[in-house]
Amino acid sequence: MADHGYQTGRLNLPFVGICTFGKYPYVEDWDRIEADAAILGAPFDAGTQWRSGARMGPRAVREASTLFSFGHAGAYDFEDDITYLDPEQVRIVDIGDADIIHTDTVQSHANIEAGVRKILAAGALPVVIGGDHSINIPCINAFDDQPPVHLVQIDAHLDFVDERHGVRHGHGNPMRRAAEKPYVSGLTQIGIRNVSSTARDGYEDARRMGSDILSVRHVRQLGIEKLLERIPAGERYYLTIDIDAFDPSIAPGTGTPSDGGFLYYEVLEFIDGLAQRGEIVGIDLVEVAPDYDPTGSTSILAAQLLMNALGRVLHHRTKNA
Repeated sequence: MADHGYQTGRLNLPFVGICTFGKYPYVEDWDRIEADAAILGAPFDAGTQWRSGARMGPRAVREASTLFSFGHAGAYDFEDDITYLDPEQVRIVDIGDADIIHTDTVQSHANIEAGVRKILAAGALPVVIGGDHSINIPCINAFDDQPPVHLVQIDAHLDFVDERHGVRHGHGNPMRRAAEKPYVSGLTQIGIRNVSSTARDGYEDARRMGSDILSVRHVRQLGIEKLLERIPAGERYYLTIDIDAFDPSIAPGTGTPSDGGFLYYEVLEFIDGLAQRGEIVGIDLVEVAPDYDPTGSTSILAAQLLMNALGRVLHHRTKNA
């Protein structure tokens, strides 16, 4: 028989194979999660008020993440002289998507919450890819049996609407719903700017309910070190990242872009500092709507940020254990 040169080993190049996040192992049985961090997709965008499309976010971010699938060697950062995501030290899995039922916000959110609860029960870090920002509501609900968390939001919009047109669980409401929780000890809202989703009384309510609100210009005036000093030290942090926190010049693929946003390293350096200031116990990244960005750069930004944030969160957690 002729030898056609079949290769027994697998190169596993980025454009080959199934698109789990970072090409990490897929775990279908949510009662068998054995990992330090678990990725959950939440492809729900029925909470949007204008341009939908974030339901395709988890799929696009997973596909983009294959560019950063580091194989067996982890990711060496020569500036930090650290190998992040070393497979000998950290285990990451992708548990797929929560079931979404079209037009049914209540059950869709309940299914997302169930997934986060399973990750927490396994002792892993939940990393949820949305979807619109309403998916933060079920994510935070899942922490009701956990120690208190301080919520850190990176976003162009305050998302502190109590109720609008009878809606209380859309993508303009999550920070208000979080502030109402007795186990959310406070909020730091970073990047808020320009025409926001919240009226003046919403800002007043947010401050009254324990929020520290900073714009992009505030952050740049302060610097990352001074910004971190405003956040209570030694606490458990839940980090929620709306991709529209970034400037539309690098993240056009979102439903509500807002000029004057952050650049990549500003946010990564902040996350690195936050991971050293306390413990990041949950992450979501939302509002990637890939159809508005034919270049795919928004999805790549989201994947790169998540991958590098995970590397730093797990590195500092291991170092401080």
